[in-house]
Amino acid sequence: MKKSIFTMLTLSFVILSACQPQSKPPRDPLEVEMLPLESDLEKRSYALGASIGHIVEDKINKQKAVEIELDHVLLVQGFIAGMQGKSQLPDKEVKSLNQLIDAQVREKNKAIRAKQTAENKTAGLAFLTENAERAGVIQTESGLQYEILMQGEGRSPLVSDTVKVQYKGTLLNGTEFDSSYARNKPASFPLNLVIKGWTEGVQLMKEGAKFKFYVPSELAYGARSTGKIPGNSTLIFEVELLEITPAG
Repeated sequence: MKKSIFTMLTLSFVILSACQPQSKPPRDPLEVEMLPLESDLEKRSYALGASIGHIVEDKINKQKAVEIELDHVLLVQGFIAGMQGKSQLPDKEVKSLNQLIDAQVREKNKAIRAKQTAENKTAGLAFLTENAERAGVIQTESGLQYEILMQGEGRSPLVSDTVKVQYKGTLLNGTEFDSSYARNKPASFPLNLVIKGWTEGVQLMKEGAKFKFYVPSELAYGARSTGKIPGNSTLIFEVELLEITPAG
């Protein structure tokens, strides 16, 4: 009798176990789930999370660019633990570790920029030396080189004048870093408030002229990086002089 009851209980347990849903493998914590976002509350909540995600992604990419790797699963776990006040690391250590990583990123970026700046200087000198031998290229005493693509008429601007121009600027590798053509709007500026290569070069032009300038780094931005222009870059500009406005 006892054996029969035990057998029935065992069989019942097996049947019930078979009827239970099977446990799913743990979901990848980095897997993005598509959620219904209908109410303002849902959208606001999601937007805040997305904005924080963009900030973290930017930080991760900056670290990855200088070969500092992170464990993304632990990053997510640390984020959740931090939100719940359950971080396994004390706040002082968290702050210290993040400051250390930021310092490493700065130092590595500094080394990368220094190397790139030196390479840009060498490449610029080699380019200008070869370019000076091309037919139609004129070099001034300062080292500025230019080609006359189209002559203009009238007078040339003075350093104190304001000029209206259309222009396009590129790096030696062809990367375009600025263009009034792309904006579909000419630029106007006092000639004494631009880089030395422009101040000197545009004074060689007359209204209606179009020149191509090859500007050594020392007549442009020097070793300083600005926008899309790395330090010590030799710059190439196509410039059309549209109008001259005398000072005053």
